[in-house]
Amino acid sequence: MSGVESVSSAYLAVALMTLVGIMVPLGAFVTTWFLRPRTDPSRPNITRSWLLEGYETDHSLYPRRLSTYECGSEPIGDAMIQFHFQYYWYAIIFLVFDVAFMFLALAGIVVDDSTSSGSKMSLEQAESKLLIASAFFAIVVAGVWHVFRKRGRIYI
Repeated sequence: MSGVESVSSAYLAVALMTLVGIMVPLGAFVTTWFLRPRTDPSRPNITRSWLLEGYETDHSLYPRRLSTYECGSEPIGDAMIQFHFQYYWYAIIFLVFDVAFMFLALAGIVVDDSTSSGSKMSLEQAESKLLIASAFFAIVVAGVWHVFRKRGRIYI
């Protein structure tokens, strides 16, 4: 390890970012719990905030607040629509290729580092690592080909 004394100090940044990643949304949830307007049980049309004392709104003045907003016009029909599951397959396939290209970029960096002039890795080892990355990509392509071959027969 270059510039790192121990394993625990190497993962200190990961632990710190994990804590920040947990505390930011948790802090937002706690803040909105205190600041959001609440309905007064004795007056159901009035909402007020615990911390923002001057914030009080009478919703009986706005009878359309319970209707669905649709570009300012009156909504027609039911909001429940049938959505074909095949569109989710396209999103899943995109994510598979996104992850595959991330691993291929990492494999390219490893091979590039291994073929540089000051590396300890031989050219045969670099070729074997590139072959492993190509096998990974071939498996991903075979899986996507299988999904597209079943087109029209995917029912969940």
